This record gives sequence, C-alpha cells and structure tokens, in this order.
Amino acid sequence: MSIKRKLGTAAIFTGALIGTMHVVNRIFNYISTADNYLGEDEYEFYDWRFGRIAFKKKGTGKPVLLVHDLNVCSSLYEWHKIENKLSKTNTVYSVDLLGCGCSDRPILTYTNYLYVQMITDFIKHVIGEKTDVIVSGESSSFVLMACSNDETIINHVIMINPPDMIKLAKIPTKRLKLVKYLFYAPVIGTFIYNMKINRRTISEDFASAYFYDLNEIDEKDILAFTEASQKEKTHSKYLYASQVSRFTNANVVCCLNKLNNSIFIITGNGNPENVLSASQYQNHLPSIEIIGIDKTKKMPHMENPKQFLDEVKILLSDEE
Repeated sequence: MSIKRKLGTAAIFTGALIGTMHVVNRIFNYISTADNYLGEDEYEFYDWRFGRIAFKKKGTGKPVLLVHDLNVCSSLYEWHKIENKLSKTNTVYSVDLLGCGCSDRPILTYTNYLYVQMITDFIKHVIGEKTDVIVSGESSSFVLMACSNDETIINHVIMINPPDMIKLAKIPTKRLKLVKYLFYAPVIGTFIYNMKINRRTISEDFASAYFYDLNEIDEKDILAFTEASQKEKTHSKYLYASQVSRFTNANVVCCLNKLNNSIFIITGNGNPENVLSASQYQNHLPSIEIIGIDKTKKMPHMENPKQFLDEVKILLSDEE
C-alpha cells in the first residue's frame, strides 16, 4: 500500500473516530439536560465581569450566603434540603459559582483568586451587607481568603468538610498544564471529560464518598448533579481542567493566621479523613470549633438536613 493511500486511510479513520466522539458528546449532553432538574427559571442573575452568576434569594432576616462545593457536578441545588427552612429566620442567598450550575461557563483558567473575587463582589453588590457564610468542600478556601482580604464582608463562617490542607497547597506542574490543554480540545477533550464525568461515575461518588447510608440516596439528586455537569454544551470541562491541574488550589495557612471571624467546621464523621482534615485547620487556628455529624460523609447537609440545621442555628446565633 502506498504512503498516500495509508495517509488517506488514516485520515478517514481519524475523521470517523472524531465524528463518533462528537455524536457521543451530543447524546451525553441531550440526555443529561433534557429534564431541567435544576429549575433554571426560578433563578436571578448577577452580571459579573466574567459572566452571569445564577443565584436564589429567599426569606427575610439576617443574611446567610450558601456556597456549594467546587465541583462540576455541584450547584446551588446542593442546598435544596435546607434553604427553605433556613429562610424562615434568615435572608438566604444560594449561589452557583462561575462554571457551575446555571451560571456562565466562560473559556478561561479558573483559579482560587477568581472565586475569591467573585464571592467578594457578590456580597458587596448583591447582598450589600456583612453576611454569615456556609460553604461546602473545596470552596472553603475561597471564603477564608475573602475573609482575610476584606474583614468587612463576612461574619460567621461554617465550613462543611473542607479539603486536606496539604493537598490544597499543591501547585500546578508542567505535566498537569498539558492535561489542562488536552481537556480544552474541542471534541477529544469533551469526550474524555464525558468518560470521567457521567451519570455512572456520579452515582459511584454518591455511594462511595457523598453518603454514608446508601438508602438515603435520591435518584433525583444524581440526575440533578449529572445535569449540572453538562450545562451549556459541557463547558464545565474548562473548570474541571483547571481543577485537575491545581489552578484552583491555594495555601490558606497565612490567611488563617490573620482571621478574627467566628469559624466552625461541620464534618461527616462517617469518613475519618474528614475529621483529620478539619483538625489541620484547628491546629493553625485553635479558636475553630469542630462539630461532627455521625453516619454522614461528604454531604451531611443533604444526608441529614435536620441535624445539620439544628447545628447551624446554634452556631449562627448571636453569642455576643
């Protein structure tokens, strides 16, 4: 076979392969977003400099901002089991981070400092007064750094299972930067993202990491998380690429040492690593109080919302 014929065959095969990937990507996107579990019609939007930020506002009283975990599958839906009850005593703002939920997903490198600025601007321009914050998982560092940068915007802070501080401090490497560009590839990058993030892998995360009691897992929650991962033509892959490349990481030791806020950590004691990670923060700032909820893992606010709310009401009460 001549070289020209070989090259022609390779080109046809490559084109067919990429075409198949494109079709698979479209099918993934259509199936995942067809049912509108996130209820986008109910949202308000804040026109931020890097894109529109989706949020909900409910209730009256002292403001509380709910910030979901930094995860392409997560969104303000994460708070759906507690926001209504919390809004009976507070003005509750729940927000979709840039690149998540129903917020915009611009093509850029998502960094810790981007989210610090987003949270700061949202509090200043939307809430308009000092607020308490409840924050989940990987987003905890954004709130701590926002507190450190501007002491006028945040009052009490409740972190839910913040990440291991040693892992959080790791910086991007040359190899990880190449991984980031691979995910940015139009068809192939989207296909790889869909193999990593899909209904099956999300179901596995719920069973292995998110919930302690598998009987508490609601199929609707899995579908809502799957939909969030596929919104806006799967542009969540840009956030995912930034995360796996460690661009959203930051060393929070310095800012912890500067904080005077009342800070609490709620852990899901069903995973011992959650308690160990919380202890790292307390070692650097001994005034941090740790409260554990038994028989829960990563999502105690979803798995045991009643006990979670009971703890929140105590922690956010005015102690002064």
